[in-house]
Amino acid sequence: MAVASRLDTLAPVREKVLAGERLDLDDGVTLLESDDLLGLGELADTARRLRGGGDEVYFVNNLYLNHTNVCRVKCKFCAFARTGRQEGAYLWSVEDLVAHALEVREREAYTEIHMVGGEHPHLDYAYYVDLTRALHEALPDVHLKLFTASEIHHMTRLSGLPRERVLADLKDAGLGSLPGGGAEVFADRVRRLVAPGKEHPDHWIATHRVAHALGIPTHCTILYGHVETYEERIDHLLRLRDLQDETGGFLAFVPLPFHPQNTVFERRGWDFSTGCDDLRMVAVSRLVLDNVAHIKAYWIMLSTPVAQVALHFGADDIQGTVMEEQIAHAAGAVTPQEERVADLVALIRDAGRLPVQRDTLYETVRTF
Repeated sequence: MAVASRLDTLAPVREKVLAGERLDLDDGVTLLESDDLLGLGELADTARRLRGGGDEVYFVNNLYLNHTNVCRVKCKFCAFARTGRQEGAYLWSVEDLVAHALEVREREAYTEIHMVGGEHPHLDYAYYVDLTRALHEALPDVHLKLFTASEIHHMTRLSGLPRERVLADLKDAGLGSLPGGGAEVFADRVRRLVAPGKEHPDHWIATHRVAHALGIPTHCTILYGHVETYEERIDHLLRLRDLQDETGGFLAFVPLPFHPQNTVFERRGWDFSTGCDDLRMVAVSRLVLDNVAHIKAYWIMLSTPVAQVALHFGADDIQGTVMEEQIAHAAGAVTPQEERVADLVALIRDAGRLPVQRDTLYETVRTF
């Protein structure tokens, strides 16, 4: 009887998915509340295949850079940021960071640089443009995925320029796409609790809308597992879906589980999300975001075993080699700071899927 009850809970949503109908907020909450985890995974994988997905699982060979960890915003969920006078605070010069990127390139043929950092209160706007241009000139065949929407907002404050001009300047300097960071959870209540010093979430939406209008593709995220409700998670996904309907500019969605170590939340007794919750969030993301082509199982934060299972819960991307990742590890991630291409290939194969190395725009580099 218990099994039948669980299946009945999913049945109305399953009917909508199989009929190609869109899910609404109530459907999303029903999915998050379901205890039929395997049924949920099966439904998400079915939806992925109905929308044209196959056995391919994608990854990119990428280098993570953080130009500074000095930040004016004191987000309660962040273990990475420092004030300018704190031990461990740093700021890379343009020349040194470019030299470091070139030195790594001699060892690893990465095709993407993923760079985000703190909102340093004493940098000037020219630093960001000069850094983008210098990286592009030094590595013209590497895609530059740089700066969150929060950092773009910070640049508008530094420069007094509108976001349209800032994004156009960065694109002219070599910017290829934006990462999805800074979204957290859009609900005002959540933002006031976890990031009271941060800009309103409408700025994130507006920045990505402008980027898409300028021909700059972007990524989107959610940071879940702190103070948000299930309704607020689904509201977040629906806002992303609405923007994708409008612009079509999102390349992929990344559900990011909150890591509390070395944050205010650790002192308040918060723990890491469970593997069940992580898999549930991946599956629900795939089901609700019917217009975003790719869902990432971000192994750095999920762990590689959970990421493998997530490939059967609607995810079709394992992210990448993520060389030198620091932000998740500052918050307690126990995964390695990078995985070699061969390791990712083995991980995907062991999950029963076909490994495909891609570039940032999902053009195939190599199929294994």
